[in-house]
Amino acid sequence: SRRHKLYREELNLTSPAAPLPLRSDASWLQFHLGISRDGLYPRSSPTVDRLLHDMQDFPTISADYSQDEKALLGACDCSQIVKPSGVHLKLVLRFQDFGKAMFKPMRQKREEETPEDFFYFVDFQRHNAEIAAFHLDRILDFRRVPPTVGRLINVTKEILEVTKNEILQSVFFVSPASNVCFFAKCPYMCKTEYAVCGNPHLLEGSLSAFLPSLNLAPRLSIPNPWIRSYSFDGKEEWEVNPLYCNTVREIYPYSTGNRLLNIVDMAIFDFLIGNMDRHHYEMFTKFGDDGFLLHLDNARGFGRHSHDETSILAPLSQCCIIKRTTLLRLQLLAEPEYQLSNVMRESLLQDPLAPVLTEPHLLALDRRLQLVLKAVEKCIDTYGEAQVVANDTTQPEAPASDRVKMNT
Repeated sequence: SRRHKLYREELNLTSPAAPLPLRSDASWLQFHLGISRDGLYPRSSPTVDRLLHDMQDFPTISADYSQDEKALLGACDCSQIVKPSGVHLKLVLRFQDFGKAMFKPMRQKREEETPEDFFYFVDFQRHNAEIAAFHLDRILDFRRVPPTVGRLINVTKEILEVTKNEILQSVFFVSPASNVCFFAKCPYMCKTEYAVCGNPHLLEGSLSAFLPSLNLAPRLSIPNPWIRSYSFDGKEEWEVNPLYCNTVREIYPYSTGNRLLNIVDMAIFDFLIGNMDRHHYEMFTKFGDDGFLLHLDNARGFGRHSHDETSILAPLSQCCIIKRTTLLRLQLLAEPEYQLSNVMRESLLQDPLAPVLTEPHLLALDRRLQLVLKAVEKCIDTYGEAQVVANDTTQPEAPASDRVKMNT
């Protein structure tokens, strides 16, 4: 601590920075103002491209742990935790114009697959999965993943030298290979073997734009009806009862409106990326029970390109219902001239860390898309198209009053 204090004084890091004015044209603010009941941003939004560029280029002015990690500090019974430290290592980076993004460092090389013996709840969090999930979500026209971009971070200059959190300062060290490293302190077990390291200072990571604060735009966190068992041998009812959806349909809000359809959308998205870790979902309270579901925390996707976890599709295969707009988009992306892997490959080339996904992961998207369409076809053969495909193509334009309002 004394060494860090002297270090900061030498660089004059203790003097308070001059307050920055809030600019109404800041990309962070414009992104927040563009949120509507239709999605996090409009189609072809120039604001999103500007926000991605700003997250890529703006210098950091502070770094800190996220609130959920802070809540675990000193409040975790490590004997009850099976996850090793660093699996959830993430930091909040702040930029000029009051911008803020969640930084997830590189934990796994792109060509590495998640070992077969890993449970989904001890899997790595992959920075490139967060980036790829944003691009896929935009291609599917869901627009429910916050804008995410890759960036090479100088962990010394852009984290250590700007953080005021002494705990974060204390977990930095120089490895035997002369690389600057840091690790989590101490949600699970504080060990340097779970650290992430620069080369020697530069480290790949993903930056996901923050949503408006809960004070301005309250959100609900709701358990996923198709939540998985987070034990080594347990199973949830949906895993053993093929008629489980009948029970879900009797419970509000899944008994009316489009909540169940949105759950199916989320399941299709998770199946395409291979994410088994969707235990909760979030919604903006402003848009009511029929608002869209936020597709947050996608870092456990794209782990195994050689395996298709069809159980993720349980909401679709058990409920046999899908939005017409979703089905039309999936069918379009199955056409040779608009093949999903090609569209993703082209989209991901825009990211600074390209190539974001390896070729086997891109080809796996085409294979999984065919499995989704086959599941829909099986449902239609059983129940008929009128029963399976929900017509959502004639929804009225959202009124201006439904847009998130922010008082600056």
